[in-house]
Amino acid sequence: MRRLIPLLLLPLSPVHAQQSSQTLDRVVITATRTERAQLDVPASTDVIERDEVRDTNLRVNLSESLVRVPGLVILNRQNYAQDLQISMRGFGARSTFGVRGVRLYVDGIPATMPDGQGQVSHFALNAVDRIEVLRGPFSALYGNSSGGVIAMTTRLESGANAGPNEFEVSGAAGSYGTWRGGVNLSGGAAPYAYAIDASRFSTDGYRHYSQATRDVVNLRAAALDTPLGRLRVTFNAVDIPQAEDPLGLTRAQWQDNPRQASPQALQFRTRKSTEQQQLGAQLAGDLTTRWSYQAGAWTGRRGVTQFQAIPVAVQASPNHPGGVIDFDRTYGGVDARAQLALAFAVLTLGANFERLGEDRRGYENFTLLPAPVLGTLGKLRRDERNVVEARDLYAQAESKLGGLWQLHAGVRASQVEFRGDDRFISNGDDSGRARYDAINPTVGIVARPSAASSVYASYGRGFETPTLNELAYRPDGSAGFNTALEPARSNNFEVGAKAAWSRALHGTVAVFTSRTENDIVVRTNAGGRSTFANAAATRRRGVEASVGWELAPVLSMYASMAAIRAEFSEPFFTCAAAPCTTPTVRVPDGNRLPGVPSYTAYLETKYRSPVADVTLEWRAQSKLSVDDRNTDAAPGYAVFNLAIARTFAVGPTALRAFVRLDNVLDNRVIGSVIVNESNSRFFEPAPGRTWLAGLDVKF
Repeated sequence: MRRLIPLLLLPLSPVHAQQSSQTLDRVVITATRTERAQLDVPASTDVIERDEVRDTNLRVNLSESLVRVPGLVILNRQNYAQDLQISMRGFGARSTFGVRGVRLYVDGIPATMPDGQGQVSHFALNAVDRIEVLRGPFSALYGNSSGGVIAMTTRLESGANAGPNEFEVSGAAGSYGTWRGGVNLSGGAAPYAYAIDASRFSTDGYRHYSQATRDVVNLRAAALDTPLGRLRVTFNAVDIPQAEDPLGLTRAQWQDNPRQASPQALQFRTRKSTEQQQLGAQLAGDLTTRWSYQAGAWTGRRGVTQFQAIPVAVQASPNHPGGVIDFDRTYGGVDARAQLALAFAVLTLGANFERLGEDRRGYENFTLLPAPVLGTLGKLRRDERNVVEARDLYAQAESKLGGLWQLHAGVRASQVEFRGDDRFISNGDDSGRARYDAINPTVGIVARPSAASSVYASYGRGFETPTLNELAYRPDGSAGFNTALEPARSNNFEVGAKAAWSRALHGTVAVFTSRTENDIVVRTNAGGRSTFANAAATRRRGVEASVGWELAPVLSMYASMAAIRAEFSEPFFTCAAAPCTTPTVRVPDGNRLPGVPSYTAYLETKYRSPVADVTLEWRAQSKLSVDDRNTDAAPGYAVFNLAIARTFAVGPTALRAFVRLDNVLDNRVIGSVIVNESNSRFFEPAPGRTWLAGLDVKF
C-alpha cells in the first residue's frame, strides 16, 4: 500500500504505513520536515491515527480524540457560532474567538491566516488518515503564532490494498438532537487515486438557542507519476448557515440554569454564518540522486456574517463600528523547498509566501423605522480593505554525530506586513500600516543510548504578531492602526526522554519552560471597542508524560498527564469592567494566565473481547481562571466515559456499530470560559450525561 501525504509538511512515502499504531516509534514529520522516527526527533510529538480519531466518536470536534495528547487543551464551547478553544502549553488560551497561538494545517494547506488567526471548522474528521501534534521549541520553524502545530492529513490511497473502489456510509445520533451523516468514496489504480468525503452535522444544542448545521465536503486526487513528479490536489468546503450563539453566562446565571442562553443573545438574536472554499496542490520530485524538491500552492475564500449583542446606545458613538461583522476574505500562498542529502547531513532550504485580502464591513444590529427591531441588519458603520502578507525564508539541517548523537538545527526569517484602507472615514480615518520582522533559530540534540530509547534537549525562539482585530483601534481613541503594538517574543526550552521498550510498552516525558516578552493584553474596553497593548511578560513551566501499555492482546491502557504553571511574571494594569478608557486595576506578577488549567489527565482502558470492544475513559482537568485578575474560576472536574463497539459482517459488507455514554456520573461541568469577557459572562457550561450511537457500513 502507498499513502499519499501533504507535501508541505512531509514527503510522499509509504514508510509510516508500516508502523504499528501501538508503538511509539511512529514516523513523524512536523518537527524536521523529513520522515523521522519519533525517537530521533528532539521535540514532543504525537501521532493520532485514523482509528483513534474515528472509533466511537461523533467525528465533528478535535476535542473528541486529541484530549489524549499531553499539553494540548481543546475546550468544546458547545457553541458552533464560535470555534473550539485550542491552546498548547498555554499558548493561545487567551483568545476570545477563533484559534491563535497554534498553527493549523489540513493536507498541507494552512488553516491559520498570515496574521496568526485560525479556524478548524473545515477539518473533515470522517476523512482523516492521521493527525500530528508538535509542541515545544521546534514549532517556531512554522513562523508567526506557532506555539504549537496541529497538522491533519486526510486519507488517500491507491494500489492493490485499497481496492479499485471503496464506499462507506456512516452516521451517528445522540442527545439534544445531535446527529452526523457522511459518505466516503475512494479508489484508483496505481499510480492514480481519488477520494470523496461529504458529511452533514446538525444539533439542537445542549444550551437553549444553540442550534447549528454544518456541511463539509473534501475532495482529493493524486498521481504518483507525472512529468513533474508526484502530484496531489485537494479541495474542501464548509458551510455553516445561521449558527445560533447563546453567549456566555455569569456565575449566577450558570448556577441558576446552565442550559439557558444569555438574555442578550435572545434580545439581539446573536448568530453567525460561515462559508469557506479552498483549493490546494502539492508537487514533489527528485532533481538528482541527492537533490529533491517539494512545492505547494493554495487559494481560498472565507465569508462570515456575525450578529453581536451590542446595545443600541453603545452604537450611538460616531466612531462605533456597529453590532454586525461582515467580511469576505480571499487568501492564498506558496511554499517551496529543496533538500540535499549528503553522507553526513540532510539540508533543507525553503521559502514561503502567504497573502490575505479582506473586505470588512460593520453594520448596526438594529433598525428603527418603521418600528424598532433588534438583531437585524441596519446602517453601514464600517467599510475597509485590509491586506496581510507574510514572507518567510527558512533553513534546516540534521546530522549524525557518531553513532549515538544527532544534531538538528534551523532558522526562519519572517516578515509580516499589515495594510488597512478605511473607506468609511466619516468617523475618522482608520487606515494604517504595520510591519513586523523576526529571525527565529531552533536547535536540538538527540542521544540514542539504546535502540529502544532516546533523550533530547532543544531550544527555539518564537514570535506572535498582533492580529488584524488587535491592530484595528488605538487606545487613545484616535484614528488609525495601533502601530505601538509589538509582537510577543518567546524563548522556549525543553528536555525529554522517549522509549519504546517493545511493541506493547512505550512512554514519553518532557520538561519545558518558556518566557515571553511583550505579551499582548487588553488595554481599554469602551464603546464596544477593545484595544490592546504590550503590557506583560509571562512564564510557562511544566512537565508532560504519557505511557501506553498492552498488557495482553485483548487488553491495553494509555495514560497521559500534564502539569503547567502559566503566570504573569511582571505586573501591569488592566480594566475592571467596560466601559474603561484608562486601566487602573493592577494585575500582580504571579497571577495565573486565564484559560490554562494547571493540571490535565487522561486514562483509557480498552478490552477487546470476541463479543465487543469496551473502552473506559477518565478525563480530568483543574480549574480555569476567567480573567487576568483571577477574580473567578471555572471549577475543575473529572468525568468517566464508556464506549462499546462491535465489528461484524453481513455478506460482503463490513459493519462497525457503537454506543457510548459521556459523563456517566452526570457531573456538572463548565466546558470552557470566555477569557476577559467585559460583562462577566465568562462561563460556557457543558452537558451532563449524554449518549451517542453510530454505525459505519463499508461496501
